[in-house]
Amino acid sequence: MIDETVAEIEAMQTHSSSVVAVKAANALRELADREYPTVSEYLRDLERNSNALRRANPSHASLHTTQRDIVTTVDESTPDTVADAVAATEDAIDRVVDEVMTAKEAAAEAAAERFEDGDTILTHDYSSTLLEAIELAARDGVHLDVYVTEARPRYIGRKTVRTLAGIDRVTPHLLTDAAAGHILDSCDRVVVGMTCIVDEQLYNRVGTLPIAATAAELEVPITVVGSSTKIIDKGGFAFQNEDRSATEVIREPTEGFEVVNPAYDATPLHLIDTVVTDEGVEQP
Repeated sequence: MIDETVAEIEAMQTHSSSVVAVKAANALRELADREYPTVSEYLRDLERNSNALRRANPSHASLHTTQRDIVTTVDESTPDTVADAVAATEDAIDRVVDEVMTAKEAAAEAAAERFEDGDTILTHDYSSTLLEAIELAARDGVHLDVYVTEARPRYIGRKTVRTLAGIDRVTPHLLTDAAAGHILDSCDRVVVGMTCIVDEQLYNRVGTLPIAATAAELEVPITVVGSSTKIIDKGGFAFQNEDRSATEVIREPTEGFEVVNPAYDATPLHLIDTVVTDEGVEQP
């Protein structure tokens, strides 16, 4: 389960960072089925597997913080037996998963309240928290036109638009990333999720920065939605971008040129109008 989860995270089969954090936490339950002669060996294996999960995507702040939380909690419980260590791990996983899901739901509820009937919005990438917010707003009778960029080269936006197509009162549209500027003039706001916010920078799927810069130029407000656990104010987490495979961009041989394919980009917070989390609404 742990190895499979690492492979899934590395392949970006799960696009929501909150869902990634929950899956990674639950993967550690596999350790309960293994045999350990001593507590120290269990703790070493817990640390080793947690590190493997964190390394699978070093850009996800919530993955980093939840894994460190689990390991630190178990270690500080000073278990006397392997059974005690396993029980402490299970309790820590349960707590962390509950905290992530509760924060995610609260952020979605706060964001849902900001949509107005008839709004036209543009979004980029795939955010399970934002999708939940849209569904909550629609359930309360709000009608929304939602433009979704493809989020190339992995076309993550296609998953977003298909999800939106199943929500009543939502009219979804799929457009190429390059067409975002063409449609922004007719949008009431841009709403995106977040991978994390670190040192006054929003890190999110590559393509977020040009959308935010264009929206700011056109005076279209930009809202970021996500759990407060993704906002890192102090040390302990250093964002690491990921250079994805050239084959995601081009299948033909790449002789004579280099393919640049970063997974994320950094948007200065001064381009963002509001950040909506489980802790409320902030204006950077």
